[in-house]
Amino acid sequence: MQAIKKHSWKKRLEAKEKRMEKMKNITSSQIIPTNKIVQALETLIQPGDRVVLEGNNQKQASFLSVALAKADPRILFDLHMIMSSISRPEHLDLFEYGIAKKVDFSYAGPQSLRIAQMLEDGKLTIGEIHTYIELYGRLFIDLTPSVALVAADKADAAGNLYTGPNTEETPTLVEAAAFRDGIVIAQVNELVDELPRVDIPGSWIDYVVVADKPYQLEPLFTRDPRHITDIQVLQAMMIIRGIYEKHQVKSLNHGIGYNTAAVELLLPTYGEKLGLKGKICKHWALNPHPTLIPAIESGWVESVHCFGGEVGMEKYVASRRDVFFTGRDGSLRSNRTLCQLAGQYAVDLFVGSSLQIDAYGNSSTVTRGRLAGFGGAPNMGHDPGGRRHSSEAWLDMKTNNDPLARGKKLVVQVVETFQNGNKPVFVESLDALDVKKDANLATAPVMIYGEDVTHIVTEEGIAYLYKADSMEERRQAIAAIAGVTSLGLEHDVRKTDKLRREGLIALPEDLGIRRTEAKRSLLAAKNVEELVEWSEGLYEPPAKFRSW
Repeated sequence: MQAIKKHSWKKRLEAKEKRMEKMKNITSSQIIPTNKIVQALETLIQPGDRVVLEGNNQKQASFLSVALAKADPRILFDLHMIMSSISRPEHLDLFEYGIAKKVDFSYAGPQSLRIAQMLEDGKLTIGEIHTYIELYGRLFIDLTPSVALVAADKADAAGNLYTGPNTEETPTLVEAAAFRDGIVIAQVNELVDELPRVDIPGSWIDYVVVADKPYQLEPLFTRDPRHITDIQVLQAMMIIRGIYEKHQVKSLNHGIGYNTAAVELLLPTYGEKLGLKGKICKHWALNPHPTLIPAIESGWVESVHCFGGEVGMEKYVASRRDVFFTGRDGSLRSNRTLCQLAGQYAVDLFVGSSLQIDAYGNSSTVTRGRLAGFGGAPNMGHDPGGRRHSSEAWLDMKTNNDPLARGKKLVVQVVETFQNGNKPVFVESLDALDVKKDANLATAPVMIYGEDVTHIVTEEGIAYLYKADSMEERRQAIAAIAGVTSLGLEHDVRKTDKLRREGLIALPEDLGIRRTEAKRSLLAAKNVEELVEWSEGLYEPPAKFRSW
């Protein structure tokens, strides 16, 4: 009988142990000295590694990203970076310097112009542009990282981490590396003897480094009510009356625009007038928006599960335990992965916005020269075929009596017909098609496909696309509310009455809304100072939002 050659089943672990053995020249413990972090990264990371760098749309492992960009490209090169959000300059410096070569990501809003130019110049290659949970999912399949670089608030001597209100994606990134014999390095703001709570156990963490300053955290979900316009108030009134009340929407996710902030601030006023409290908008998948404070205080909101925290909302959240998911210490426990899943499967409705919408309702934030990516909008902005539980709103999307007919998630796009600079939102063809060709992408970077969109809201009215029987009827309904864009001008106004009678579109008048009543005076809070008053002084807005 031929002898079978012995095979090692611990190659990944053995490779990890070799790397960590070299670290004995830098530290004799789990703690990396702050001034040795660049040397440590050059020791623990090898050329060609897949490296996850935490950087979602709010929280950034900024100390580690700066340190990685200082590495010697003769030592570290050809890295395959995996980043939820390409948000900071050094994220792309890595490619300029030759340290990194390839990237898989979800969102690149702040760096969207630069990444498009670098792609054109051949400075980087893109694996794929993902949604958030799609990228997280691939970490456990075919994009398992060799190294994960993450951020937390505090650590203790055993390496246990406290992530505070902004847990976000940290547990997911850590788990993907820790349980596949990858190396996990966490930057923290401070080392303490005792943590308020343990968010990530020390056995998942290989090294901790105290950053030279706290990690970057952006107040991304704060909208000053002063900037909400009368047009946005009108749109908000139509959303409440023509969608939320009409379909009895009880669970939902809002985007971060001023139009959805207006909805939140109209619930205690206009919504109250309509007698809708307790009937709509009860359960939310949402960051702790300051503009939601009046609705919470006036008893509209029963629960909020959060993707992440929001700067200045910490004390308010801790004092409203019945509404938010909090730990024993009172601080918010957010979770980007789980909240994305909740927003995909558990809510009745998603409201978002876009930079371009084509004649059939396909939309994208990717335009010429801007490679912004998607974030989580496609996760929440589509009808998940795997959903099996029913709700009143979901069932209300059924359009026939077929015994196998199923409901549908409400996916709403709310836009003004023109962007700043007089750029039309409604176009015949998305720029994303040109970006696909120019960037040599396998598929066009469409954010939300028209087949998933049930409603579009503009200042002109609402298009009830779920009722359309054909692509031509869908096009007519969109054109009817597209204003004086080229698409809107092709609409035959003689068909408007027919569309209104058939319920394919609704103008404000059809909903009992007088345009002259759509004024900022309806807002429950008209500035940030009034939001603070609603919160009984618990909301502490960042300095740039203070005007008093």
